Amino acid sequence: MDHSFITMENLDKLERILEASFSDKRLLLSAVTHRSYLNEHREATQDHNERLEFLGDAVLELVVTDYLYRKYPEKPEGELTAVRAALVNTVSLSESAQKMGLNEFLLMSKGEAKDTGRARQYILANAFEAVIGAIYLDLGYDEARRFIGDQLFQKTDKIVEKRLWQDAKSRFQELSQDKVSITPTYELISQVGPDHDRTFTVGVYLRNDKIAEGQGRSKQEAEQDAAENAIEAKEW
Repeated sequence: MDHSFITMENLDKLERILEASFSDKRLLLSAVTHRSYLNEHREATQDHNERLEFLGDAVLELVVTDYLYRKYPEKPEGELTAVRAALVNTVSLSESAQKMGLNEFLLMSKGEAKDTGRARQYILANAFEAVIGAIYLDLGYDEARRFIGDQLFQKTDKIVEKRLWQDAKSRFQELSQDKVSITPTYELISQVGPDHDRTFTVGVYLRNDKIAEGQGRSKQEAEQDAAENAIEAKEW
């Protein structure tokens, strides 16, 4: 997929996917423009999406908070916070962005376009929030709420039923102690990259058996990823 340009026809296609017709299409164009694209394309006149992402993040939090507050009148604030975090984390948002085909419309540098791993997840999640910001600015709160509901709310029952609101390390520890009476341990395998863009790889073990590995921008994030992968590997 060529991530170096986007046509008006592509923007029209994206509007159809979003089920939203923009008055100011430049907002939508900015929403899918990563900062790196502007570094390589000095002729581009649109903004990158970081300000829209900032706005969209706030709209997303309000919409999801309101939804969960009404859906679960019996749940305490702490559990609602955890469910919300699971619903709007990078993995969840990037999955929704991928499912709707947002990846096809991203504008980014050639270097960023080559990365299909965790870095792409961040870019997709940020673009998803930027799209929310653009919808909110151009079409209003109700349209932003509709879009968020269409993309995310159906995940809520699964998150609650499978306790996915609980962080992966806590879930894997509970499962490990329950099923094999062992507390997992984590070891740093490698760290690569400069200080500002480092990737950590961590292994998770049950006694001496390595169950899975995980990666992240911090050791804590890599441990969470490893725990998530371990739950899948053990099919728990």
